[in-house]
Amino acid sequence: MKEIPSFNELIEKSIISHWDRDALTDYKGQTLQYHDVARKIEKVHILFENSGIQRGDKIALCGRNSSQWAVAFLATLTYGAIAVPILHEFMPDQVHNIVNHSDARLLFAGDHVCGSIDPQQMPGLEGIIRSTDFSLLISRTDKLTYAREHLNELYGKKFPKYFRKEHVSYYREQSPDEMALINYTSGTTGFSKGVMIPYRALWSNFDFACSVMGNEVKEGDNIISILPMAHMYGMAFEFIYEFLRGCHVYYLNRIPSPAIIAQAFAEVKPRIIIAVPLVIEKIIRKKVFPKIQNNRMRLLLQMPVISQRIREMICKEVVKAFGGNFFEIIIGGAAFNQEVEQFLHRISFPYTVGYGATECAPIICYADWREFVPGSCGRAAKNMEVRIDSPDPQNVPGEILARGLNVMLGYYKNEDATRETIDAQGWYHTGDLGTMDREGNVFINGRSKNMLLGPNGQNIYPEEIEDKLNSMTMVLESIVVQRDTKLVALVHPDFDEAKSMNFSREDLQDVMNQNLTGLNQQLPAYEKISEIVIHDEEFQKTPKKSIKRYLYK
Repeated sequence: MKEIPSFNELIEKSIISHWDRDALTDYKGQTLQYHDVARKIEKVHILFENSGIQRGDKIALCGRNSSQWAVAFLATLTYGAIAVPILHEFMPDQVHNIVNHSDARLLFAGDHVCGSIDPQQMPGLEGIIRSTDFSLLISRTDKLTYAREHLNELYGKKFPKYFRKEHVSYYREQSPDEMALINYTSGTTGFSKGVMIPYRALWSNFDFACSVMGNEVKEGDNIISILPMAHMYGMAFEFIYEFLRGCHVYYLNRIPSPAIIAQAFAEVKPRIIIAVPLVIEKIIRKKVFPKIQNNRMRLLLQMPVISQRIREMICKEVVKAFGGNFFEIIIGGAAFNQEVEQFLHRISFPYTVGYGATECAPIICYADWREFVPGSCGRAAKNMEVRIDSPDPQNVPGEILARGLNVMLGYYKNEDATRETIDAQGWYHTGDLGTMDREGNVFINGRSKNMLLGPNGQNIYPEEIEDKLNSMTMVLESIVVQRDTKLVALVHPDFDEAKSMNFSREDLQDVMNQNLTGLNQQLPAYEKISEIVIHDEEFQKTPKKSIKRYLYK
């Protein structure tokens, strides 16, 4: 194994090197500089120490992205405790389950979470701390109560004059395989598993990011954090990498609607954009497609001499919609709609699609946008190997396997699931099906657990059908399910568009029937859809915006 530096020492060095730079900003709210972060970390350490928290103890964090959440997370790692990030979008009973299963001693909770959870359902907790101001919501030990009530006094005794750079000293003795955090997968097929992420995986993902963004993203650059920090994708590439590089991270601590995101892009002008497909697709469909999907623009795009200039003009407008200062948009977390991807490729827009999993903290595959092959998810990332478990990986889909520094230690308290997922040779079995071309580019066909069987045993990947359907008239999102021996498509239509056109329910069903005819013309016989059923409500999703398929089977 290559020599891996102390991860907490990297945090320490970044804080000292960027002492007077802006570090974390709650959008439209307070800004913390790196020295402010250091002082707050020190206060949390004093709170931990005086309330009896030991190295290796579990500290849970649940709340919307914010500078205070980031401080609590950094304080946990640099103390030598194990962080347990919990997505704030989880239901209260899920939060209770994760806190209990992880053996967390303390919980940092945002205001929204504090109002919904039931402390009585988490009997093992010694206290719940509001992440907004680090006040106590509940304390079950005299030590914790005393430590919080006398925190400023204890801080003053430790630093009687003032807190300086030379006082920044963190727990550095961790081995590469020591557990840094437990991240509970959102998943789409049942209860989450606790992924044990070692320090080597955090460092390896940082090392990878330095290799692909190091010349483009520099200290002082602005970044917008859109994805939940409790999810490894957002944590690794919208927070940890940027903080260690001395960047300025802005948190959209309100619900990040497309309108708010667009406004933040225009004001902050981020240097790199990390996003899930849904965010990009919504902005493209709402802000761009209406301007170019008219007869005049279609005609101009078909004229060879003019079309190139028109594509360049469109590309500039799309770049502007995302702030105009980024060098690349990295898309991951879910399948990308082919219509939108083909459009971005045609106009030479600087995007790339990566591939990862919580179990790899998260990166598995990536390619720079200049080398990216449309339809793929890149090649094996730095410090990783990828292979396809297939006799003919170029033509016959097989399970995607990954091995390297990014791979988890296993699932917390679940040795059986660990053995099923990581084999004796160290290969992580992703559960995803794909192919790989001669250059090593990986193409995902679908989740193996989502695969359906056709009437004669054919493999049917519902995501491929859904991708075609999602590009059709008035379809916002869809899911293909098997009922008896037939395939049925559940469609959540664009009711806003239907209303603007004065369409009745019958009119909307007629549109879906036309979509059904057009869709089946593109599919082999065993994949043809028997009917499209209108689904009135938006499909329930995981925080990663994957539809919870098991709810609709």
